[in-house]
Order: sequence, then C-alpha cells, then structure tokens
Amino acid sequence: MTEITFAVLGTGGIGRRTLEVSQHADGLVPVAACDRNGIAVDHNGLDVDELLAATEGNVAGDGRGDTAGPDATTDGGVEASGTGGGVKQTGDGAGVVASEQGEPTDTPIDDVIAESEPIDAVLIALPNLEHDFIPRIADRFVDAGYAGVLVDVLKRSRVIDMLDERAETFEDAGITFVCGAGATPGLLTGAAALAAQSFVEVQEVDIWWGVGLKSGYEDNRGTVREDIAHLDGYDVETARSLSKDEIEELVEEHDGVLEFHDMEHADDVLLERAGICDADDVSVGGILDVRSDEKPTTTTVSVTGTTFDGETATNTFQLDDDTSMAANVNGPALGYMKAGVMRHRVGDDGVYGPAELMPRF
Repeated sequence: MTEITFAVLGTGGIGRRTLEVSQHADGLVPVAACDRNGIAVDHNGLDVDELLAATEGNVAGDGRGDTAGPDATTDGGVEASGTGGGVKQTGDGAGVVASEQGEPTDTPIDDVIAESEPIDAVLIALPNLEHDFIPRIADRFVDAGYAGVLVDVLKRSRVIDMLDERAETFEDAGITFVCGAGATPGLLTGAAALAAQSFVEVQEVDIWWGVGLKSGYEDNRGTVREDIAHLDGYDVETARSLSKDEIEELVEEHDGVLEFHDMEHADDVLLERAGICDADDVSVGGILDVRSDEKPTTTTVSVTGTTFDGETATNTFQLDDDTSMAANVNGPALGYMKAGVMRHRVGDDGVYGPAELMPRF
C-alpha cells in the first residue's frame, strides 16, 4: 500500500493516542491536527513527538462537546478559561497552539477542511454529545468538495441512521465514510461478525467490556462524559450539563467504578446492517474504573447461534487484560482507516461499518 496521509480533528485522549499509535504503523503520515484553539499542518508530516510533548496535560477543554457557534469545539471542550473547569491546564494558549507547529485559530475545523484536498483521510476524534454533531461535520467536508475518507469512533446507535441517510451524498461526493471504528463499536463488532460465521442463525450477541482509566482519565474526560449518559437517570443532555465537580461527585458516589448495562452502542445497528442478526439481539455493557489502570473485568464478545447441523453453541472472543483502551481503540481506528482508503482508491464510496470491512494491519 502506498503512503496514507491523514488529519485528526480533536486532540483529547483519542486524538492524541491516534497520533502516537500511528508512529508504529507502516505507511501512515499524520499531516494535520486541531483542537478548539489551534491547528498544526505540515503536508510532509507532523513532528508527532513535539506535538504530543507540547500538549501533554495541556488540553483545551473539559469534554462537554459545546458545538454551538460558527465552528464546533474540536477537543470536546467548553469555552476555555484560564481558571479551572478544564482538563489540567486550559485557556487560549492551551492545546495544539502550545506546539511550535501550532497556529491559533477561531475556526479549526474550517482550517483543516481548507487544507484537506491532498489529505487521504480524516479521523473525527470528537465527543458526540449532540447526536447529529459528527454527521454535520461530514456535511461540511461534502460542501467543501472533499473527496477522501472520513473515519469516526462514535458510539450511539441513532447516529448510524443519520449517516446512512447521507450515503448517496457521500457516494456522489467521492467520500468513503467508515463509522464506529474504535473498540465498541469497532474491533468488537468485527469480532462478533467473525464469530457468527459458524452459525446459520444468530440468537444473541453479548458485548461486555472493561476499562481501567486512572492514568488516562484527564485526557479522556469527553469519553467518560459520554459514558455517563448511559447510566440510569442520565441522558446526553444531563451528562453534557454536568460540571467537572459534579462528575467528580458522581465518580465518588460509585467509588470510582461505573457499571453500565443495555448501552445504546452502535454495535447493534452495525451488526444488523451487515446481516449478522437483529439489532434487538445485541446487548452491550461494561465496567469503567477511573481509579485503577487494571481492567475491572475482561472484555468479552459472546455470540450464540445455531449451526447448519442443528447444534446451539456460543463462540467467545476475549481481549487480554493487558491491552489498554488506547491500544484497542486507536489501533483498530487506524486499521479501519487503511481499509477505508483502499475502498476509496477503487471508487467504492459510501458508508461502511466495522462488520463490513476487515481492518488492515
């Protein structure tokens, strides 16, 4: 495969780790990155080490995903101030603009779009606390005439329908959109699709994940906030409105361990659109421990079905407890990006999910 250039929208936990992991992947060249305050562009390749060092503990927001105004927040943060409420250090000089490669801007996404014509792929590493946020970002690339690959790691089922409604538009524009390309949905969705091949009928898919996030908590507040929306008594709007102190109180009430059941994760609709099973037959849950880096439970995918000779059985896929969230999200995201670029280069545009593509290594 020839070299693939890519941009990252958002440099919170997922965006930063994507840049880091890409240094270990053959043929991937990050050429642009942005957050709410700044943009860094070098079409010959960013100095990732310098960018990560300059932005370590220096992220521009607190994960609320404020998308109002002419340009959406690109790091998952609210309007930054210099006095608390954000992730470690915040403010107009925080984030990408702290890098010697960074330039300040009030329109970071528009600035990336303006540079996107020669860029093969764009990873959208943004909170999705408004259901139509990522589809609206995609609309802006379409309107600008971009032809390439868009990849997201979104979680919520209802967003897939919004992207499917745009499938013909993406095809006409020459865009291959790979949706739900993280861990769940993503790697675990693909694992379920593979495990289902033993069966002529699938009765149940159960995805149960475990994440220990102590050392990555500060960089992943947007992800934690999105997960809180799945707890009983919370939804997207209530989770988005929580202050940093209120989130800390919630975490304290649960002794740092949040347990989720029947989550609205897009694995269900992605497996259904791939013909594996009905969405109602998929359940997703898990445990998040923000006070330990050890996984509180083993991440497991179980697929129960009937074989051609009438036997009922369950195939099980597990992730080793020593694989981190970053490895299981960002590795697959880059693998699916490579697969999307291969599709795009042969003119196969439209919307694809992780059960329809095999990620490239």
